[in-house]
This record gives sequence, structure tokens and C-alpha cells, in this order.
Amino acid sequence: MLVQGRIGLGWRKTDETLSLPEGSTLGDLIIRADHIGLDLSGAIDASPHLRHTIMVNGERCPVDDNRDRELREGDEVFLLAPIAGG
Repeated sequence: MLVQGRIGLGWRKTDETLSLPEGSTLGDLIIRADHIGLDLSGAIDASPHLRHTIMVNGERCPVDDNRDRELREGDEVFLLAPIAGG
């Protein structure tokens, strides 16, 4: 499972490959990310933006609605940082 994007204070870049057992969910991925020090749950809790803009294989997957979404080997999870501009 590839996790890429920006996270945490200052929206630092992350590019991690995580191994998860077959049948794991987006919620399981968040827990696993926390265990390796990525603190994805903390970033989600601190950012209403991130909570709604996590992407799985190019599809927006708001955490609250997709925590039980099953992930498959090779899936890509992208964390979208907020964009400012006009």
C-alpha cells in the first residue's frame, strides 16, 4: 500500500509503502500508519480538510464515510494538502 502526500504541521511530504494483511480497511491503514510514526490519525483529527480529501486510487474517500472500505494490494492512498490561491 503506497501512502503519499502531505501531512502534519507544515504539511511535510510523506512517501511510505505499508504492508497490510489481506482484507484490511482504510481504518486499519490509519492505525498502521500511526504505529510506524506517521501519525495519520492525529493529522486527520487536526485537519478538517484532510479528513475529507484522502484519495484512494484517485477517488476521493472521506474518512468518516470510508473507514470500513477494504483496501487491496497495490492501492495508492494520497493525502491532499490544502491549496491557497485565487
